[in-house]
Amino acid sequence: MDIQTLRTACTDCQKCPLGRTRTNLVFGVGNPEADVLFIGEGPGEQEDLQGEPFVGRSGQLLDKMLACVDFSRKENIYIANMVKCRPPQNRDPSPEEVNACLPWLTAQVEAIRPKIIVCLGRVAAIRLIKPDFKVTREHGQFFRHNGILRMGTYHPAYLLRDPRNKPAAMEDLLRVRAQLEALTE
Repeated sequence: MDIQTLRTACTDCQKCPLGRTRTNLVFGVGNPEADVLFIGEGPGEQEDLQGEPFVGRSGQLLDKMLACVDFSRKENIYIANMVKCRPPQNRDPSPEEVNACLPWLTAQVEAIRPKIIVCLGRVAAIRLIKPDFKVTREHGQFFRHNGILRMGTYHPAYLLRDPRNKPAAMEDLLRVRAQLEALTE
């Protein structure tokens, strides 16, 4: 199934309570043939209002960081979230909400077929890399799962609160760029 068909199918999803409180579905954005898929935890207020992931302050930071390594959501990456609807008060999505939404994310991964998945923050990393993933200790490391390289790094919202970790996050993105180049040579 292609991305547009998946988005259309997901529009009426009510598998968890988040579907009843959303303003807009936040399915994903970017190139559906991208080699790199970035995955966050869930949409915030601005994302819910606009229907696109990472459009608030953290999205602006993410876009600037991505541009430094020649990545762009309009050209060569795809960005999605673990859950497609905003959790109230921007709380972390519950395990039940993530489980309800996981088939949509799995279908996105199958449709895009990325070479690399970058988990933005703890919530995505503990679900998609390993349950005891520690961002502060394991960011920037690659793990192979189902034939896809996966890396966890700092969430841009966290970097806004603690900018001291921006250099480490940039190093992680440079690793992604280098790994992608090695895979496509």
